Amino acid sequence: MPYEEIDGVPIWWEEHGDADGPPLVALHGGIMTFGGSFGDVLPWLTQGRRVIGVELQGHGHTADTGRAMSINRFADDIAELLDRLGIEQADLWGFSLGGLTATGVAIRHPAKVRRLVLAAIHLRPDGYHPEITAPEQNDWRLPTQEEFGTWQAAYEAVAPDPAGLFPFLDRLQPVVHDWTGWTDDEVRSITAPTLLVIGDHDFVRLDHAAEMLDLFPDSRLAVLPGTRHTEVMQRPEQLRALVGPFLA
Repeated sequence: MPYEEIDGVPIWWEEHGDADGPPLVALHGGIMTFGGSFGDVLPWLTQGRRVIGVELQGHGHTADTGRAMSINRFADDIAELLDRLGIEQADLWGFSLGGLTATGVAIRHPAKVRRLVLAAIHLRPDGYHPEITAPEQNDWRLPTQEEFGTWQAAYEAVAPDPAGLFPFLDRLQPVVHDWTGWTDDEVRSITAPTLLVIGDHDFVRLDHAAEMLDLFPDSRLAVLPGTRHTEVMQRPEQLRALVGPFLA
């Protein structure tokens, strides 16, 4: 599969499904690979659709070159990749960090986004339960050791530097934890119809999800029952029932 060098970073992308179908860019969660985030939904997502899976700087096959990282920079990488692939407009589905990136694309490059699916995202740091940013409290919503082990194994299997996960984590954490979020006006500027999906036991507070529903101009909200943040993309049939009709 090809790389595209964008702003000094060789960005990995892979293509699945119908090459002549409407394009959808799939953006993974933090420290995860594309397959680790979207593997459960890919069998139905690719039906009649051109799915482009991207791995952001430092994730999966894409090396961490040492370039400064931010949500906006990730978003600009995706916009540039769409230009390189000759895609004027695409649907975007992002999970967690990928959802923040997709939101950034919709704010900074609105003409490139047809529809948005945003899974397990927040708009500001206070959108998370406070325990999430105080991991010493060992909150039950946080990833388990087993989940982290799965992500680590996936990283080591494909990363250009398999031993580089923990140094990369040190650089990645401030991208979200020091991020100040978007203003209400920035969110209200989003023109793409938006489907928000969170778990009822997500990192994201339910009242913040309701606030997002009010702020996105053309939005709908789905709350998955019995679902933690790390499990949102592991509900393929529920997601198919929600996302399939929305994209259609």
